[in-house]
Amino acid sequence: MPTAAKLVAAIAFAAVAFLAAEAFKPEMPEWTVFGAFSFICAAFGAFCGWRISGRRAGRGWRVAMGVGLTSALCTAGVALVFFSVREMLVRSMNRRFDGPLEAAVGTFGIALEYGALMLTAPVLGILLIGGILGGLLAEVAARRWN
Repeated sequence: MPTAAKLVAAIAFAAVAFLAAEAFKPEMPEWTVFGAFSFICAAFGAFCGWRISGRRAGRGWRVAMGVGLTSALCTAGVALVFFSVREMLVRSMNRRFDGPLEAAVGTFGIALEYGALMLTAPVLGILLIGGILGGLLAEVAARRWN
């Protein structure tokens, strides 16, 4: 059931994910073509904000901060898995893997590469601070419009 807290959480975490994606771009090689990368990350942020933070809003300020961090890190994890699988499929189409098992194992290697690139101060700062603020905004919305 849609609530104001879910809507606010979805918007807040879409913004957090978009900003984190923009902060991640300078870490990638300069020839990388991003396309709709930031917008896809924002969609993941909106989904995680709606389903995680928005659903648990109204349980107190400490819970809101913890759930906000959970939503932000879940968004980063979902995006990491999605783009790792996407890159594995692109590499598979270019015949860089000998078989399906090697491609599946390659997905984990790609995820480790991308995860290491995500461990920078700007990306982590946006995820941590934005996650806490997003959780608090959802809590405010739950208290205001409940």
